[in-house]
Amino acid sequence: MQAIMETTFDVVYLVTVITLGVLMIRRPKAAPQFRLFGWMAVVLGAGDAFHLVPRAVALCTTGLENYTFALGLGKAITSVTMTVFYVLLYYVWRMRYRVRGRSTLTAVVYLLAGLRILLCLMPQNQWFSASSPLSWGIYRNIPFALLGILIIVLFFRSAKAHTDSAFRWMWLTIVLSFAFYIPVVLWADVYPMIGMLMIPKTCAYVWTVVIGYRAMNQETC
Repeated sequence: MQAIMETTFDVVYLVTVITLGVLMIRRPKAAPQFRLFGWMAVVLGAGDAFHLVPRAVALCTTGLENYTFALGLGKAITSVTMTVFYVLLYYVWRMRYRVRGRSTLTAVVYLLAGLRILLCLMPQNQWFSASSPLSWGIYRNIPFALLGILIIVLFFRSAKAHTDSAFRWMWLTIVLSFAFYIPVVLWADVYPMIGMLMIPKTCAYVWTVVIGYRAMNQETC
């Protein structure tokens, strides 16, 4: 039952975000911010597929324990692509609110993203082990969480200042994604049921993409 339900959910999620992303990229007369948003959605879906597809195969065949390498590689790739996702979201913010300059802010975004990716590539993560160390799970997520907080603050302030109703909840989608993700990082190995929080976390990302898609439909002639 878990295999069927989880696989169905993952397929719907991947097809939804990638399809919406492609539609945004290919939309005639769409503003550059929405084309970038589309690429961001494709990066999100394609990156998650590296982890979710092997997981679905494992659940539907011989079990997770027999796909340690594929699952570990998928998690490593997803960790990097999620970082790229937030960098692209930062540039969506710059485009939408016509932000110029702010070189220090951009440098901070790249610093946090670069540090996150560097930590993800360290062998101490033991991606291909059945029991990866919790400590490195925390280390690599510190700059990721700081990057997320920065993006939350930027969208919250800008949407409010510009009375941007289309993006007024963008900050909340990011808050929810981290609120559901952090407990999984900290306690899922001890309490496996906490891993179920990845479902609402995924729904938060779908909401993020839907916000961009709806805004494009409202603002594109």
